[in-house]
Amino acid sequence: MPVNTTLRENIAIALQSISGNRLRTSLTALIIAIGITALVGMRTAIDGMERRTNETFSSMGANSFTLRNRGTGIQFGGGGRAKNYPAIRYDQAQRFKTRFTFPATVSVNTYASSQATVKNGELKTNPNIAILGADESYLQTGGFKLASGRNFSPSELEHGDNVVLIGDEIKLKLFKTGDPINKTILIGSNKFRVIGLFEPKGSSSGFGGDKLCVIPLFKAKQISTSSSPTYTITVMTGTSTEEEAAIGEATSLFRNIRGVHIGQENNFEISRSDSIQQELKKVMDSFRVGGVAIGLITLIGAAIGLMNIMLVSVTERTREIGVRKAIGATPSVIRRQFLIEAIVICMMGGAGGIVLGIAVGNLIVMGIGGSFIVPWGWLLIALLICTIIGLLSGFYPAKKASKLDPVEALRYE
Repeated sequence: MPVNTTLRENIAIALQSISGNRLRTSLTALIIAIGITALVGMRTAIDGMERRTNETFSSMGANSFTLRNRGTGIQFGGGGRAKNYPAIRYDQAQRFKTRFTFPATVSVNTYASSQATVKNGELKTNPNIAILGADESYLQTGGFKLASGRNFSPSELEHGDNVVLIGDEIKLKLFKTGDPINKTILIGSNKFRVIGLFEPKGSSSGFGGDKLCVIPLFKAKQISTSSSPTYTITVMTGTSTEEEAAIGEATSLFRNIRGVHIGQENNFEISRSDSIQQELKKVMDSFRVGGVAIGLITLIGAAIGLMNIMLVSVTERTREIGVRKAIGATPSVIRRQFLIEAIVICMMGGAGGIVLGIAVGNLIVMGIGGSFIVPWGWLLIALLICTIIGLLSGFYPAKKASKLDPVEALRYE
């Protein structure tokens, strides 16, 4: 009971001292809050982005690889620019799909446009809709599911009919109420009949999703504005053990189709979905280290500022310390009083930093189509860091206060 009473008394005195120096205390707490915001915010954002990319790659299928004419565009460790090879032609992609005999699902696709505007009467989207030409297997290799409607029929693919599968965001923009199936929309100057609606997938940049229109591959070939369109081939195997063998056979076949002679390097790129995922994880791990470093450097500065404030507080309250010692306060009681005051200031800044960090981190995560996340582990770590900073910053001032001579303290002006 006496211990609890003393603790409550020390906390009350600490709060009283803080309220008497609000500006100085607020500035110190703000510096601590900024450090915790950097720490928690960066961790929240990176954890959310990693969860988002994991979900995306899982939906795409872990046992898949892609043949394209250029690198992925993701560069790590200063490895130079992505290689760019001659475009993969329509006939080359189709020959590969026809001649690839390995038991796997093969899909061919190409972008007809990446900044199209889609209209339905007076309603229209922003000019940021991707128009992708694809075959019947794209839903599987791309990890898409239909919320309603159907996939392309063989006849529609063969003749390049004006039919389209649309993403959820396009539906919400152009068909606020009602079912879009069998309705007509305008893509550029071409009318298309909606035959399918994708389930919501998220519109994070680079992974496609809700801002996507998929049309028959042959139709995309007809309306493409590019003078040299390139096609992408995706192969999905049944199990991970089959993937290496499939890559070997695909490489051999496509070298033959592309006319690559023995001894020459491949003039195309093969990228595995899981390898891209691992590279992204490395980048995010680097961001984590950077975020922690920035946060800790800021917190070191805050700790120095807090120690300075506590030393000033000891000097300003010398007579008060003398009075407390004169009425029976022991050095340990005085020491605890100043340590608790330092910890309370840190906790105030830490609480604000945690709230700001979660808010900032989740704004970034939601901006890429992710879901709200709370890094509970790092919240506990942040509180622990605040306590440690309070103890380290308050130790020397508290020790100095506890060693003051009561007689000299009472005579201090």
